[in-house]
Amino acid sequence: MAAPTVSTSVTELPDSRVRVEAEVPAEEVEKSMAQAARALGRSMRVPGFRAGKAPAPVVIKRVGREAVLDEAVRDSIGAWYSAAIDSAAIVPIGEPALDMGELPGAGQPLTFSIEIGVRPEAKLGEYKGLEVGKREPAASDEAVEAEVERLRERSGRLETVERAAAEGDFVVIDYEGTLDGEPFAGGEGRDQMIELGSGRLVPGFEEQLVGAQAGDEKTVSVTFPEASASGDEREARGSGAEELAGNEAEFAVTVKEVKAKELPPLDDDLAIEAGFDTLDELRADIRERLSEAEERRIEAEFREAVLDSAVANATIDVPDALVEARSRELWDQMLHSLSHQGISREMYLQISGRSEEEIVAEGKADAERQLRREAVLAAVVAAESIEPSEDELLEALEQAAPSEGTSAKKLLERMRSAGRLDALRAELAQRKALDLVAESATPISVEQARARDKLWTPGADAAERPAQLWTPGS
Repeated sequence: MAAPTVSTSVTELPDSRVRVEAEVPAEEVEKSMAQAARALGRSMRVPGFRAGKAPAPVVIKRVGREAVLDEAVRDSIGAWYSAAIDSAAIVPIGEPALDMGELPGAGQPLTFSIEIGVRPEAKLGEYKGLEVGKREPAASDEAVEAEVERLRERSGRLETVERAAAEGDFVVIDYEGTLDGEPFAGGEGRDQMIELGSGRLVPGFEEQLVGAQAGDEKTVSVTFPEASASGDEREARGSGAEELAGNEAEFAVTVKEVKAKELPPLDDDLAIEAGFDTLDELRADIRERLSEAEERRIEAEFREAVLDSAVANATIDVPDALVEARSRELWDQMLHSLSHQGISREMYLQISGRSEEEIVAEGKADAERQLRREAVLAAVVAAESIEPSEDELLEALEQAAPSEGTSAKKLLERMRSAGRLDALRAELAQRKALDLVAESATPISVEQARARDKLWTPGADAAERPAQLWTPGS
């Protein structure tokens, strides 16, 4: 579907805000009215017409032009708003203040205005040829041996043992739980195998089984965690989790088996099982894979450090209100992601033990960092006249096209006709800007970078490092 035509004018306001005056042509308004009338007509019975088949003009005359126009505006304002933002060529931040004008008469355009925060502008300093710290890749012997041990763990077999259970062992149990002497839903299990020390069950349950032997019968007393417990703890409680929160329960437990994990010897047989001839070959492969992964991390760190250096050299005014708005956007994005995992806003707040305002406040540092980076990259795009080519647009759509059931070329044309291509162009342009800045930079040792008191260097303490790597589109 083609994007609606909306004309705009933009007035800059203080504190990185703008006012967008938008006008929807009369023919676009009439088209939306006809669509709204047809939708209303589907539930109407009009003499002389089959049920739900009355033409739009008849519905408008019967219902009233103002009522149909009001419905049309409700249905179309979202699309008109998006078209106005695209036409104004702004990058909005935060919630808009939308002001609708008077509903137009027949043959008249519809007008509305938007006030909203926008991405701040950056006055660039030095951004090419920067000297930035870059650490050397290294796959230590300790890291290699840790991977070998993980392989041994995965290859381990559980063997029944005739001794008392220790932490790290597995026990096979039957159990029946009661609250105040009465069984409760989800409190009974047969032939359940649990790992002692895994922390997956109600706190205190596993600890009371350490020292038990096959054939033992024990009474395990626990207190169920409050509603803010972790997902694993909620899973361990069973179906009545919320009702059990904070209650004390007793479990009659019968220990049927004690099992210990027997790890394979550290020899060539372990390597053969993993597809290698010798243990040395296995270690060499692990070292190579660790080195490759480390090189990718280092390159990502270096690109980020180069961008932060360019940001430090730029002049950018980022108002507090804009930072607050972006932090709320990040919170909303996280809630959207959590909802796909079945975690509601209320549940997450309980799990985290924080209020929404605390989370937004804590997110302000990341929000400001994002805004500054985006402002610099946008300024580099403008300074270098960066424009993605048609081939680069097609390449970017290659992965998405199959899931859309079409080719990259057809998807590109569909996005172009729908007016959705500008967002893709902007994202690719910022990626190219980051490539330009990073590729022009000169890597120096981390020690040299620290000595020159750079803003941030790879390898700094975790507390000093940004919470996560960031690139345009992440």
